[in-house]
Amino acid sequence: MLVHIKDIVGQTEKKHYAVGAFNIHNLETVLGVARAAVRAKSPAIIQVSEGAIEYMGLKVIINIVSIVAKDLAASVPIALHLDHGKSFESVFECIKAGFSSVHIDASGLPLTENIMLTKKVVEIAHEKGVWVQGEVGAIIGGHGKLGGKISDIPIAKADDVVQFVKETKVDTIAAAIGTAHGVYKNEDINIPLLVEIKSRTKKPFVLHGGSGVAQKKIKAAIKAGVNIINIGSDIKIAFSKTLIDDCLRNRTETDPRLLLKPTIRAVEEVVVKSMKLFNSEGQMVIDRIET
Repeated sequence: MLVHIKDIVGQTEKKHYAVGAFNIHNLETVLGVARAAVRAKSPAIIQVSEGAIEYMGLKVIINIVSIVAKDLAASVPIALHLDHGKSFESVFECIKAGFSSVHIDASGLPLTENIMLTKKVVEIAHEKGVWVQGEVGAIIGGHGKLGGKISDIPIAKADDVVQFVKETKVDTIAAAIGTAHGVYKNEDINIPLLVEIKSRTKKPFVLHGGSGVAQKKIKAAIKAGVNIINIGSDIKIAFSKTLIDDCLRNRTETDPRLLLKPTIRAVEEVVVKSMKLFNSEGQMVIDRIET
């Protein structure tokens, strides 16, 4: 069932687990995430990037996610979120369209400009009851990138994050603490920095770049207070590898449904694995939501 993101995130603080925010790209990935949520009896955040919106269309995404959440995943809470909205215009369109949460990512700008743009979004979003995620310290890398090391991973300053949260009044905060978009060997999580940010901001923390991080680090981050963990690359890689392998095995197949069907299962397996790692498995069914 489609719910406001606040109904999902509020439970994580009380029960010490994290909820996965899973990037979707088409119908198959939406189905994979929804089926995983039902199977694991776990809440889930379905999130879309500006690229996904350009590819599928905003109204198409809303209709697909709404119908799938209502019919296929009626027993678990699903929230719809914009991931890495880079412009005021794209974020505003998602607010108007009925997203319960949006991410304005102005982390590439100087802190004062980041604060100014984020604050503008917060003022408009809060009038509509929409949550806003802000970001301090750009998360580098690229979704779907696989292997090797990535150099010069940024690390945010705790004082900057605290100032940002105080002045913008965001609902959730993301910050560069050692992870990157993609899957790299040298990703890490600065746990002391995370603990300081959580203790000083008192806001739900969103960990970006969760796909390439060791499981023990993810568990330590959840223990330290991470509330939401973004998973994008793992879904892209599972979908693409499965589709390529299936097409190579079935070179004469002309029914797209038969070629695409295994990708749904592949995404489902990745998401269920993440939910078990985040300890969100079995944590919430729809009649237990506290509003």
